Amino acid sequence: MEGDVMDKLEDMSSVYEFDPITGNIPATKVEITVSCRNLLDKDTFSKSDPLCVLYTQGVETKQWREFGRTEVIDNTLNPDFVRKYILDYFFEEKQNLRFDLYDVDSKSPDLSKHPAELNDFLGQMFCTLGEIVGSPASRLEKPLGGIPGKKCGTIILSAEELGNCRDSATMQFCANKLDKKDFFGKSDPFMVFYRSNEDGTFTICHKTEVVKNTLNPVWQSFTIPVRALCNGDYDRTIKVEVYDWDRDGSHDFIGEFTTSYRELARGQSQFNVYEVINSKKKMKKKKYVNSGTVTLLSFSVESECTFLDYIKGGTQINFTVAIDFTASNGNPSQSTSLHYMNPYQLNAYAMALKAVGEIIQDYDSDKMFPALGFGAKLPPDGRVSHEFPLNGNMENPYCNGIEGILEAYHQSLKTVQLYGPTNFAPVVNHVARYAAAVQDGSQYFVLLIVTDGVISDMAQTKEAIVNGAKLPMSIIIVGVGQAEFDAMVELDGDDIRISSRGKLAERDIVQFVPFRDYMDRTGNHVLSMARLAKDVLAEIPDQFISYMKSRGIKPNPAPPPYTPPGHTHHHTQI
Repeated sequence: MEGDVMDKLEDMSSVYEFDPITGNIPATKVEITVSCRNLLDKDTFSKSDPLCVLYTQGVETKQWREFGRTEVIDNTLNPDFVRKYILDYFFEEKQNLRFDLYDVDSKSPDLSKHPAELNDFLGQMFCTLGEIVGSPASRLEKPLGGIPGKKCGTIILSAEELGNCRDSATMQFCANKLDKKDFFGKSDPFMVFYRSNEDGTFTICHKTEVVKNTLNPVWQSFTIPVRALCNGDYDRTIKVEVYDWDRDGSHDFIGEFTTSYRELARGQSQFNVYEVINSKKKMKKKKYVNSGTVTLLSFSVESECTFLDYIKGGTQINFTVAIDFTASNGNPSQSTSLHYMNPYQLNAYAMALKAVGEIIQDYDSDKMFPALGFGAKLPPDGRVSHEFPLNGNMENPYCNGIEGILEAYHQSLKTVQLYGPTNFAPVVNHVARYAAAVQDGSQYFVLLIVTDGVISDMAQTKEAIVNGAKLPMSIIIVGVGQAEFDAMVELDGDDIRISSRGKLAERDIVQFVPFRDYMDRTGNHVLSMARLAKDVLAEIPDQFISYMKSRGIKPNPAPPPYTPPGHTHHHTQI
């Protein structure tokens, strides 16, 4: 037994760095509800009998696969389907969806026969999952198309995040009359919590601090996500082991007890006083009662707000692009240049821009994006600028959609002269000025910097990032070309949090990736760009939440659920 305990404690040595969640985090699940209005009428004697089929698209193959279908509703052109689709949602991926509507002929409900034969196709709609959740109140209404020359009516999709147990529990324990394990003093007790897994094994999920020299410790309260404690199953066993801490790591086992989330949630009561049992002692000693007791002093539970709560409540994500026009990129008219305009293929700058922009644009309602350049000499007088609008309009640097940014980028390459140095601070400060003006949680800013490399104003950029960390903003840096990107890795701050003049950034807001790590030898850019976007965007929801939490900003309540016109509630008379 002692040996087992030692092994277990060896495994625990790194427990302080351990994050109970990321071990195995379930994806955010989103439930999609479908309604349609004014569908085509295909039936001669009655109205259509509609059914909606959802297809999802594979990232690699781009093939559409059937994901699921609603029930059939007889005789209506305005169906409100009851059966819902439940999809895994990833902010960092472009999740393409296709909704097809059919009029099901009662004689042949089998859709596997080609629908055209049954002449029952009622129209279809394409969108992304991001588009649905990013719409006001996460409700998207779009016309159905797919039948030339016909108005096919509209489809209404609403997204609701499934509350996959996002509660956090805060609790405090004390113990009484624990066994004395130390020869000279009393014990130095601490507790270790384990959640049980489906297969009967246990996973460590929390370790208290050590309270020195007492047999009656009071531990500090701690907060833990409920899913880390019981994976959402309130009756699952939680095992708690009590140890006496020893400097040399050979902690002595005092005893253990088991409980469950449901029991703990009763709060302080006679049910939440536990006998600490050491089974070895119990076998040896006839008169053994216990090795002390542990009492729950307090228990409370709070629901964590999620990224989608804020998006549904109306928070907009503003996307700004900054492109490196320094001479080290090479002459744009030569094919070796990183800015070369190949008529057959986007260059690295355009590819990175499109990959990231196409996902973020779903969360910005007006789709107007400021696009800036830095490190070029501008006409007519050749002055060097580190924050110039790609569209040439100082008053209004906004471009319409991702296509608008690419257009302005191509135009500016024809008019400006690549120069230097590579200064980031001006564009970071440019976005920070906008972010500083709206700190109420209604907007969040994401700056994408695409650069070929070696940064000239490191000290100023660090200062700008440390200041930006206090604001609702995140920065993505994509490094193109073959340069050494050591400075970018430092700015990323994943290993060592960035600091300036002795001030540490209060949040990590920078994510850096080298473009070359994503270039597919086979030339499959679609897949490699999807991977790039996934990696640079994956941290944004957590960075977003960390800002909102640090400022105590709660999401706006979502507008009340929408009842489409033509939908009446039938009240039953009692």
